[in-house]
Amino acid sequence: MISKSPAILPRPIELIMSPGHFQFNADTCINADSANQANATWLAEFLGTRIITNGTASQNVIQLQIGGKERLAGQEAEGYLLDITPQVIRFQAPQPAGVFHGLQSLRQLLPVDLEKHHLNTGDQLHQNAGISFHVPCLSIRDGPRFSWRGFMLDEGRHFHGMETVKKYLDLMSLQKLNIFHWHLTEDQGWRIQIKQYPRLTGVGAWRAGSAPGFIGRPDGIPHTGFYSQADIREIVAYASARHIQVIPEIEMPGHSLAALAAYPEYGCKGGPYQVAQKWGIFPELYCPGREETFAFLQNILEEVIDLFPSRYIHIGGDETPSKRWKTCPACQQRIRTEGLGDETGLKVYFLNRMTAWLDRHGRIPIGYSEILQPGLDENTLVQYWIGKPVKYLEAMRHGRQIIMSTYMQTYLDHSYPLTPLSKAYAYDPHFPDQETALDRQVLGLEALLWSEFVPNRKRLDYQVFPRLCAFAETGWSPGVRKDFRDFVNRLGAFEERLDILGVDYARPWQVEPAWYRRLFGIFNLARAQKRIAD
Repeated sequence: MISKSPAILPRPIELIMSPGHFQFNADTCINADSANQANATWLAEFLGTRIITNGTASQNVIQLQIGGKERLAGQEAEGYLLDITPQVIRFQAPQPAGVFHGLQSLRQLLPVDLEKHHLNTGDQLHQNAGISFHVPCLSIRDGPRFSWRGFMLDEGRHFHGMETVKKYLDLMSLQKLNIFHWHLTEDQGWRIQIKQYPRLTGVGAWRAGSAPGFIGRPDGIPHTGFYSQADIREIVAYASARHIQVIPEIEMPGHSLAALAAYPEYGCKGGPYQVAQKWGIFPELYCPGREETFAFLQNILEEVIDLFPSRYIHIGGDETPSKRWKTCPACQQRIRTEGLGDETGLKVYFLNRMTAWLDRHGRIPIGYSEILQPGLDENTLVQYWIGKPVKYLEAMRHGRQIIMSTYMQTYLDHSYPLTPLSKAYAYDPHFPDQETALDRQVLGLEALLWSEFVPNRKRLDYQVFPRLCAFAETGWSPGVRKDFRDFVNRLGAFEERLDILGVDYARPWQVEPAWYRRLFGIFNLARAQKRIAD
């Protein structure tokens, strides 16, 4: 008898069950080709089993190999094949990233208690010969729908620290997410060490208090924290081992109060400035009328690109009121000298200068919706969050690439009544009435967590999970195979794993308004899943 399909999240493209099972025991070993040694190390550490190098084992072995290109046409970057027989578990993929994604599918086939052994006791295969378990025989052909499957963590407003970042990188890899967008500078805090400008962290990483909501006075409790360059190198390496690209965001020209509090000479007024204690959009921007401002930002970016090997550097560009530029003599002189017309032209000039500098250093800039103005350098990647679709569709027709992060669907800091789980799952990263020919211009999607009111790990977990699981499936699985009921069923098994991993996710009665619960029967699905698991 062939068992029912296992619960894997995101849902694979193709999964075919076969009779029998593969039995893990103390003799199980791993054999990997040279390209997959890092993947083999990860798996060996997770299982507590050994790696063999002679390649002679044909029984009770897990094989990691480069290959399968013919069966994975169009999925060469991250697709994988997984075949499980009673004798062998075999992974094939054109690239090591694909093999690693396949390992995450295998991980979800394994008993959930193995996560507990891995985290807490080290009581694994070769450390305790009594451990024995099995996985069903099957064949999976799988690969992602989009190349960009991201999660953004804002640490400018609240600093969360290395332990939390590493935990989230692990959780991202489990769901086959591959982009960690790290928002490191804000009005409320500067979180990255820049050696040439020590006051950025000496002054800019500290604020005197935090407002509890959109209104109300700051609480008077100091908040601080930043990452040293050694910390950042460690996190980037940790992400790389999980085939996750870390993209730093250094906000400019706005959301810059923390930097200006440290170095007021680069603002239009010249100071004094204070690190913001409240949420908001502030008029204080970097001054593009002064050459010294560009030198300052380029010196910062020199250290940033030395720390982050990513092709992309996010420079923000959003929410930039022009009040200060209108009254700044240096900015007005720049507008006249360069023939820019007005402050919008000045902003495009600023962004294009930074783009040109990044291009000379082999990097591609990303900016939010507001950067898309006439004359913007064609190489700049746009991250859409708000605005009329017609403007972006026209830009895509002229070759502009877009990352989709639509405000009312993908913002994880929104409450569950505003963005319930079903609404998050229903999101499709395209514009309404988008022509099929433009699909290739959409790199993918990214879910964003702005941390104005997310001060600790408990709140972070609650806001992010399980909605990030929904976005992970949208980014990976073919749109025609998405099914919310099926997703919720599989999510029940996934949440058992989250329980052991210590993730304080929102519960079924919290993720949907009452009428959604009645419509989709989430409680019944959850109870049914629990009965099956028991």
